[in-house]
Amino acid sequence: METKSRILLIDDEEVVIDSCSQILAGGPYEIASASDGTAGLRLVSEFHPDLVFVDLKMPGISGFEVLEKIREMDSTIVMVVITGFATVSSAVEAMKNGAYDFLPKPFTPDEFRMITRRGLDKRRLVLETIALRREKEMLREQFAAIVSHELKSPLSAVQQNLFVLADELSGLINEEQMKRIERMKTNINDLIQLILTWLRVLSVDVNKIRENFKPTSVASVLTKAIETVQPHAVRKDIELVSSIHEPLGSVNGDEGTLVEVVVNILGNGIKYSRAGGEISIRAEKTAGEVLIAVSDRGVGISKEDLPHIFHDFYTGKADRAGEQSSGIGLAIARRIVEAHDGSITVESELGKGSTFVIHLPSLKEQSNSEPHTDLEMAHS
Repeated sequence: METKSRILLIDDEEVVIDSCSQILAGGPYEIASASDGTAGLRLVSEFHPDLVFVDLKMPGISGFEVLEKIREMDSTIVMVVITGFATVSSAVEAMKNGAYDFLPKPFTPDEFRMITRRGLDKRRLVLETIALRREKEMLREQFAAIVSHELKSPLSAVQQNLFVLADELSGLINEEQMKRIERMKTNINDLIQLILTWLRVLSVDVNKIRENFKPTSVASVLTKAIETVQPHAVRKDIELVSSIHEPLGSVNGDEGTLVEVVVNILGNGIKYSRAGGEISIRAEKTAGEVLIAVSDRGVGISKEDLPHIFHDFYTGKADRAGEQSSGIGLAIARRIVEAHDGSITVESELGKGSTFVIHLPSLKEQSNSEPHTDLEMAHS
């Protein structure tokens, strides 16, 4: 038996509801209607429609408010505006409130049928995408469990036994045996680190990151990131110069993962910079966003590698001063930034250094209590 698609019509003109119902009569549809926004919203909860047609001009709650509330109730419902007051500005406003399409009155039966089919196709695609995402999440969790329990745990046990042998707790060993044990320890440790790398990639869940969103101070993120990499910079005699143009205000985000992004980029800069070099951190608030730029004077990235550096496990083909990379730090950074509706870009020239720029949407309400600061942190 064919499942019928549920269509809800919300319009204060009875003739419009009757004509739309007649146009769709005989099709694989179950139709409900309401003559005002309040009744329409009640039906959304009871009827669970796939597609909703909403008139903009109605008594009581306006069509724009109805669109916004439906989006809050169920963002997968496809909404189409039908109105006799069609203007470019009203169409744009409707789209901002979550409308999928805009159908001006009067319209022909063919136009209405076509937009109905398109709207239901959109709904099917949305639901299929959600189902695939859930399936991917389940497979990701299953794979993480396999990697952790079937690979990491046995290797850790082997590693522990090698420590026992190396400490001669099970008896004396000769020099050649010790060399073999040390090589085995190194190889086992490399495998465990690789597994931990895989698990870290699998642990970056956009939805879980977003569950932790709250107003987050950008200045706090930068301070914690700089404090984290400071010992590494000291060991390599790298000078960190920070220029923070406050007030930076806040972003809607997860502080822990944002700190991880900045630490990853600073860590890369330190890794690929020569001893005695310098890394600059610049941050400022521009129109509607916060910009964070990290520049180094290190070995740089080749044109061949540049388009791929944010891809999982991409380690590059050009020589990076003998440094090894797991190829996931920047990939994780990109995922986290995109989870915050931001972007990350890079400009680089081989032999001259790189500049990474993070763009994050700022919260509308900002605190103006923070003074302008130019902070220099030198490590030598």
